Amino acid sequence: MPAQAYAGKKCVCQYRKGICDQSCVRDMLATPFYIACLKLTGRRCLVVGGGDVGLEKVEGLLACDGDVTLVAPEAHPELESLAAEGSIAWERRAYAGPADLEGVFMVIAATNDSEVNIGVYDDAEQRAMLVNVVDVPPLCNFILPAIVRTGPLAIAISTAGASPALAKRMKREVSELFGEEYARLAVMLNDVRGWAKGTLPTYNDRKEFFEGIVGGDPDPIELLHQGREAEVLAIIDAAKERAAAALAA
Repeated sequence: MPAQAYAGKKCVCQYRKGICDQSCVRDMLATPFYIACLKLTGRRCLVVGGGDVGLEKVEGLLACDGDVTLVAPEAHPELESLAAEGSIAWERRAYAGPADLEGVFMVIAATNDSEVNIGVYDDAEQRAMLVNVVDVPPLCNFILPAIVRTGPLAIAISTAGASPALAKRMKREVSELFGEEYARLAVMLNDVRGWAKGTLPTYNDRKEFFEGIVGGDPDPIELLHQGREAEVLAIIDAAKERAAAALAA
C-alpha cells in the first residue's frame, strides 16, 4: 500500500505529527541513506504478505541465500510452490505481532492492510530491527534499491524513495551499459587477489597493481568484449611480473 494511503490518518512515521500530512514523504530526500550490502546467508528474514509483491521480495531474499519465512493467510501460487519444496517456511495466518519477530534479522511488510503494515513497523522499530514497508519510505529504516546483477557484480540504483519508476528505467539503461565483460574481469581480478595479498606488502602497492590493470592500455574491458580473454590474462601476468620485480629491486 503506497505512502499516499496514509494521508489524513494517524501519523505513524518517525515524525509522529498526529495526523499524517505527507511531510515525511516530501522530506525523504533531505536525509541521505547509508548505502551498505548485507550478507543474509543463514539469517532469518520474514516477509508479511503473500501477493505479487511478497513473491518479489521472497525471491530477492532467496537469491541472496536468506532463510525466509512467509506469514500470510493466503499466498501466490509460486509462493505455495516454494513452500511445498521446502525453499521457504510458510505460516498460513495473519501477522501475530511481536512474537513473529523473535530471532528475525529483517522483516518486509508487503500487505494491502495499512494497520498490519504499521504494526509490523512499530514492532520492528521497538526491537531495533531492519524493517521495510513496501512502497512506504517513511515506514522503513532501510529501502531496497533497484539492482543490476551480472555475475559477482551488483550495481544498486536508488532515488531515496522519490521515484521507483525512474530507478527501474535507470536499471534497464545500466544493465545495457555494463555487460558480461565487466563480470568476467571481476572474476579474473578476484582470482589474483590472493597473490596480491601474499606478495604486495602495502595497501598502496595492491591498489596500484589493480588500478594499473583496470585502467591500463589496452583496455581489458574492450578486449573481453571482443572475446580476447587470453590477452587479458597476459596483461595480468605481466603486471604480476612488474610488481614482483619492483619489490626485488
